[in-house]
Amino acid sequence: MQRLMAGYVRFVDRISDLVGYLAASLIFVMAATLILDAFTRNVIKMPVHWAIEFTQFTLAAYYFMGGSITLKNNDHVRMDLIYSHLTDRGRAIVEVVTSVCLLFFLVTLLMGGISSLEYAIATGERRFSVWNPSVIPIKSLMVACTVLMLLQGVSILFKNIAVLRGKTL
Repeated sequence: MQRLMAGYVRFVDRISDLVGYLAASLIFVMAATLILDAFTRNVIKMPVHWAIEFTQFTLAAYYFMGGSITLKNNDHVRMDLIYSHLTDRGRAIVEVVTSVCLLFFLVTLLMGGISSLEYAIATGERRFSVWNPSVIPIKSLMVACTVLMLLQGVSILFKNIAVLRGKTL
């Protein structure tokens, strides 16, 4: 069972790294789009109406895709008033409890995301703007990234269970 958990942790951690690095590259896409928008609007006086909205969608993708690597690297916000004074075992106990809460939240978020995606597909939902883009791609990405964060949450739970058993994954 230990080897199965360790394999799962390695696999999910690799996927989280890959998606996280891909998300980091989106900053260049956003910058290029905003530069293009500024150039077309101010220099050649022919604004592209999709640039700002595309950048907003890209920023949303950036946040969604960065969630799992943030969990993996333990880069999320935490109040360390008590946590920093705990032993490794004490931290693992706190992490197991918070991981269960995280998993409950992510399952709830996933159910809402799936429902929203189903609605978007059924109705062909689009943004009401000049560009009028479909929201199906960003909602699909939101669901996929929520699944990845859920997998990463299970990975964190496995790591902390191993610490409580006196082992590492």
